[in-house]
Amino acid sequence: MRQLETRYLKEQRGFTLLELMVVLVIIGVLAAIVAPRFIDRADEAKVEATRAQMSGIGQALKLYRLHNSRYPTSSEGLAVLISSGKDGRRYMDSLPKDAWGNDFIYLSPGVHGDFDLLSYGGDGRSGGSGFDADIGNW
Repeated sequence: MRQLETRYLKEQRGFTLLELMVVLVIIGVLAAIVAPRFIDRADEAKVEATRAQMSGIGQALKLYRLHNSRYPTSSEGLAVLISSGKDGRRYMDSLPKDAWGNDFIYLSPGVHGDFDLLSYGGDGRSGGSGFDADIGNW
């Protein structure tokens, strides 16, 4: 019986430290190649989500204009879309923020059209490049 146990233990071998290190290095290299692609996709999704939110706000602004014969002024801001007016209408339930959690900038009359709707992008500041670039409705 003792010989059987000894023989069984000799046949069972684990991985060597070198084999484990090689596997960890391979996993690390694959992660370094694949991870940046997923990070870029997340930033692209934030830009597209911000554009979609801007489109929804733009539609609410057009509906406001239809009922009031004008767009809200810059001083009134987007808040008029969520407050009940004289007729009790609300054009949105709440004002969304951009994908980075910042408020949208609204100008009326706009530089690029009847109104400008703007997000400062990932950095939250005017200007920038790449995913930090400003996103506008024009």
